[in-house]
Amino acid sequence: MEQKAKRVGKFNIIDIIAVVLILAVAAFAGWKLMNRGSGDGGAAEKVKVTYVVRVENVAKELYDTCQAHLPSPLMASGALVGGQIESVEKTPYYVLGPDGEWVEDPDHVNLYLTATTEVDGGPVLTTKIGDQEVRIGKKDYILKSEYVEFQGGTVVDVTWEK
Repeated sequence: MEQKAKRVGKFNIIDIIAVVLILAVAAFAGWKLMNRGSGDGGAAEKVKVTYVVRVENVAKELYDTCQAHLPSPLMASGALVGGQIESVEKTPYYVLGPDGEWVEDPDHVNLYLTATTEVDGGPVLTTKIGDQEVRIGKKDYILKSEYVEFQGGTVVDVTWEK
């Protein structure tokens, strides 16, 4: 029966079909691998996020310094990450006085820094600025910009707008 198969050179028809099928499968796999990350998949919807970070017990002079440098672009890991610190407000910082009553500390204040940024929307919304996640109640938050940096802050408010 093999002698009856039609031969083309040293290959018969079945060998040629097998080689063509193998090449087609290899070409398709290569095309899929090369185009894996280039698909647009639809542009991700951007969501504007406004959040407030409270920093307690800071020197009173830092309020004026922050005011002088607003708005200030947000940074993380030495690079700008999009967004900025928009405003800063101060409130009194209270300490326990010698008679057991709470008194205002004349040298320190609490600062409330408001920052805005945009993140990609999706079925699960996670707000990350650099490597830090922004969630209400998050302690030890580092708020850093081109001109100011505060460590040990607490995220007290987050608003997501479409």
